[in-house]
Amino acid sequence: MATFLNIELGTWMFLVIGAVFSGYAILDGFDLGAGTVHLFLRKEESRRIALNAIGPVWDGNEVWLVIGGGTLFAGFPKVYATLLSAFYIPFILFLVMLILRAIAIEFRSKETMLWWRKLWDITYSVSSTLVGFTLGVVLGNVVIGIPIDGNMIYKGGLLDVFNPYAILTGLTVVALFALHGSVYLVMKTKDKLADRLDYISKIAGMLFTICYVMLSIATLVYVPHALDDFKETPVLFAIPVITLLLLLNERRLIVKKKYWLAFMTSATLTSLLLVTIAIGLYPNLLISSINNTFSLTIANSAASQKSLSIILTFVMIGAPLVLIYTIFLFRTFRGKVVLDDMSY
Repeated sequence: MATFLNIELGTWMFLVIGAVFSGYAILDGFDLGAGTVHLFLRKEESRRIALNAIGPVWDGNEVWLVIGGGTLFAGFPKVYATLLSAFYIPFILFLVMLILRAIAIEFRSKETMLWWRKLWDITYSVSSTLVGFTLGVVLGNVVIGIPIDGNMIYKGGLLDVFNPYAILTGLTVVALFALHGSVYLVMKTKDKLADRLDYISKIAGMLFTICYVMLSIATLVYVPHALDDFKETPVLFAIPVITLLLLLNERRLIVKKKYWLAFMTSATLTSLLLVTIAIGLYPNLLISSINNTFSLTIANSAASQKSLSIILTFVMIGAPLVLIYTIFLFRTFRGKVVLDDMSY
């Protein structure tokens, strides 16, 4: 009975962690995407407007990453330890890029010299892109499986981390965030800048479509275990079908200049992509490419029942409060960006 309850709470924890990381991907995804397309904005004023579009919200969006990481550490400590030790270099790169992105946003407008602003523009764009790419690389490895032994020790090397499937996943994430971010920027801008971003969003949408199709084919060929749960419950195939329809519909919405709906579509699209991955993984959390019996699952890696109960209680109280704050923040700073003396 205790084991059954432990698995049930573990499943709830799996769902909560998935929801929190989905929130992070949706919220921080658009400001990372805004950074990716930043260098495609040529004028100084355009770049300032783009920075101020995410200025009030970018640091708050990262709160969801902190919640997700803390929840994973408390709920599945074995997975947390194995994941961070296996992807030590990508995670260090991820943290360094997050720091550089924050510095670039804050430092860019502190001086008026052209070289100074170009330096931080490049830093901001490159770091934003690499954050998304690194997240995609880790996600791709989680999907395809990693070489961990029976002692939960990573047996691979750096080349194993940056394998072709993981790199393709990273590029797909970058393209998705670029689409998500450019649509958000269109909503926050006007006139010629909005037209420029409209064009960029269409290019980003085309690139994401290409990457998504290639990644789907690669998954069918190289990750056959991802379809096991779908085959057992065929109705679940509706999720990737809906995802594809949303992708096709988003381009139509952009053409019709219905940017709010396009933004919500890309947010839903991001969430459904993670749901698809979660279904393909469940009940696994980290799949061992050495031997499936070495895989970390909900059953063999969850914290104790009491710990899970306490963690879930705190998350159920804290996450809605953060969500309410996020909604309040977006509502307060809604509308088009107008530059003033206090702007970046």
